[in-house]
Amino acid sequence: MITHIAGIIAAIAFLLLVIFIGIFLMRITKTMGEVNRSLNAITDDVDALSHQSEQIMSNANELLKDVNGKVATIDPAFQAMGDLGQSVSDLNTATRELTSKLGKTNEKRSKFASASKVGKAAFDVYRNRRSKNNDNNDSEES
Repeated sequence: MITHIAGIIAAIAFLLLVIFIGIFLMRITKTMGEVNRSLNAITDDVDALSHQSEQIMSNANELLKDVNGKVATIDPAFQAMGDLGQSVSDLNTATRELTSKLGKTNEKRSKFASASKVGKAAFDVYRNRRSKNNDNNDSEES
């Protein structure tokens, strides 16, 4: 009899174990179903994001091509501006050189003008003395 009671207790314990395992497996099944639904939602979202990313990349590539085309169109204008800047720089250099040469020429002219003024003054003094001497000689002869 004791063996029968021990067998019944073991059977009841086994039955309880099976019930708890069953409940545990049902909960895991429910959790796995939720995980599966979440993964499906995530997969759908990732697919949508991937599609949108492809559109964005396509638009970015089109914009890049457009910008490159416009830069290629504008590039000669920038080249012309650079050439113009170089021409202005060359003109400034030539103007400085010409101004320097004219300054040196003006210095020479200034020196020559001063020398000619001194020479004219000396000649005027000489002429005045000569005319005074001639006037004095004419008055002495009279």
